[in-house]
Amino acid sequence: MSILEAIILGIVQGLCEFLPVSSSGHLLVLQDLFNINAGGRFFTVMLHLGTLIAVLIVYRKRVIEMICHPVKQQKYWLWLIAATAVTVIIQLIFGDLFESLEKVQYIGYFFLFTALMLTACDIWRKNRKADLTVPKMKWYQALFVGFMQGIAILPGVSRSGATITGATFCNMKKEDAAEFSFLLSIPAILGGAVLEIPDAVREGVVGGILPVIVGVIVAGISGYFAVRFMIKLITKHSFRGFAVYTAVLGLFIIIDWNFVHLLFNRG
Repeated sequence: MSILEAIILGIVQGLCEFLPVSSSGHLLVLQDLFNINAGGRFFTVMLHLGTLIAVLIVYRKRVIEMICHPVKQQKYWLWLIAATAVTVIIQLIFGDLFESLEKVQYIGYFFLFTALMLTACDIWRKNRKADLTVPKMKWYQALFVGFMQGIAILPGVSRSGATITGATFCNMKKEDAAEFSFLLSIPAILGGAVLEIPDAVREGVVGGILPVIVGVIVAGISGYFAVRFMIKLITKHSFRGFAVYTAVLGLFIIIDWNFVHLLFNRG
């Protein structure tokens, strides 16, 4: 893997991990269209850790407070654990099925689902009063957000979009919805990295250590700006632009795979 490929993949991972457009879906499409090397499991794990650093930096005050004052912040701990537990259960039950769907020919439909989800989120926010905060959440609301994150295991379904939509459906305040979504990404990223570590160690570093370092740095920087942008977007703007983007991308992939590929193969 070249340095340029590492930079491209780092940018895509960092931006798409937190923007409501699906990082896994974009990485698969990118690799298919431009034949860009994914860099192996070790590289993938390190990219995710780069984006994790971005979240920790943005929400460092909350994270430090949760660690230093766990009793005072017990509701944050409780609801994050509950939501994560639901996601883990979904992964354990449907993980093999979701993995079998990690193919370009299916991703277009999942991008369309993301577009519909973001549109529903905007409509809901316009017609409901949002006053719920994280400490005032109920157990079933935390489980629902965790369920939405579980759906986002599917490639092409945005994790941030799904969790923010879930929090919005619970009538959570915009700032709290963003905070809970991004805090929830911490155990999700860590858990995914831990699961990948055994295979990553067996596979070893593919393409050299320098592209890995470059990719991690780029993913962290782009992830930081993506988180900051999302916070501003959630509190002041709608998801309309991202809904249109994912819908167009999904339709393009569906048309390309079901018609262009078919004609090309026949030719």
